[in-house]
Amino acid sequence: MKVLVTGGCGFIGSNFIRYFLKFHPDDSVINVDKLTYAGNLENLSELSHSPLYQFIKGDITDAPRVQDLVSMGVDAVINFAAESHVDRSIEDPSAFVKTNVFGTFVLLEAVRKFSPKQEIRFLQVSTDEVYGSLGETGAFTEQTPLAPNSPYSASKTAADMMVRAYHRTYGLPALITRCSNNFGPYQFPEKLIPLMISNAIEAQDLPIYGDGMHIRDWIYVEDHCCALDAVLRHGREGEVYNIGGGSEMPNLSVAKAILDRLGRPHSLLRFVTDRPGHDRRYAIDFSKIERELGWKPSVSFEEGIALTVDWYLAHREWWKKIKTGEYLTYYDRMYKNRPLPPPCREEKAGVE
Repeated sequence: MKVLVTGGCGFIGSNFIRYFLKFHPDDSVINVDKLTYAGNLENLSELSHSPLYQFIKGDITDAPRVQDLVSMGVDAVINFAAESHVDRSIEDPSAFVKTNVFGTFVLLEAVRKFSPKQEIRFLQVSTDEVYGSLGETGAFTEQTPLAPNSPYSASKTAADMMVRAYHRTYGLPALITRCSNNFGPYQFPEKLIPLMISNAIEAQDLPIYGDGMHIRDWIYVEDHCCALDAVLRHGREGEVYNIGGGSEMPNLSVAKAILDRLGRPHSLLRFVTDRPGHDRRYAIDFSKIERELGWKPSVSFEEGIALTVDWYLAHREWWKKIKTGEYLTYYDRMYKNRPLPPPCREEKAGVE
C-alpha cells in the first residue's frame, strides 16, 4: 500500500507514519506538510534516508500540487493536516477555515478526479470536539448530533460534512474517525500535557483554565495510530468511527499526576481565566470500532503518562528549542498576563 499522509510532520501524523512503517515494512508513505509552527521535520528525522518514506513540502490548499501528489499512484489519503489549537482559533479563525475546510475540499476534489482510474481510500482524521460538550453523564456515539462550540471544532465539523457529502454524492470511498485527546511523544508544547510536563521540569507555574475540572478522555497516541490503521484497512466506507482511550480525567488531575511523576509540588498549579466557549466534558463511546474491527486501547493513562514524561525528560533539546522561539511569545500572550480567578475556585478544586 502506498499512502499519502497530509500533515505528517505534526504530532499525531508523525507518530502514525512511524507506526505505519514499523508494522507494514512493505508499504510506503508520501508525507506532505506545510511546516507551519507545529510541523517539525525533526519528528521523522530517523526516516529521512528510508526508501519507503518521501517528504514533500506543500500546502493542501494548493490544488495543482495536491493533484500532482494524488497522481503518484497512491492507494489512500490520510488527512491529518489541520490547524488544531482552540486558543489560536479564537484569536484568528481564518487560518482554520482555510486549512481545515478548504484544504479538505481540495484533497477530496483531487481524489475524486482520479477515482475513475483507481480507487483511492480517503481517511479524514477528526476530533470528538465536533460533538460539543457533554453533561455529567453519557458519552459521544457516532450518532451524537454535531454541535461545535469553537472556531476550531466548527472548522473540523465542516470538513467532516464535506467528506460525508463526497461519499454520498460521488461514491468516494471515504471514512471519518473522531478521537479523544491524544498525548505522547512529539506533541507541540502548547497543548495541555506537554505544556504541563515542560513547565514542571523547569519548575515553572502550570496554568490551569478556570477551576481545572474540565474533563477529557485521554488516549496514548500509539493506541490512536493503531486504531487509524485498522480503520484505513478494514473500516466500512462511508462510516464514522469514534476512537477513545477510556480514561476520563479532569485537567487538574492530569496536571497533578504530572507533578507527582516529576516530584514537583502542587503549589506550581496556577489558575487562569477560563477561555471562551470551553467545553466542560468529553467522553467517547468507542464500542463500534471495538465491535467491528476488534480495536481497543492497550495503554492506560498511568502507563502512557509515565512514558510521555520520560520522553520529554530525555528530549529536552527538542521542546526547549520550541519554547524559546515563537512559542514563548504565544505562551506569554495567552497565559502570563491573565488574572487569577477568585480564591474560592482554588478551594473548590482542592489545590494543595
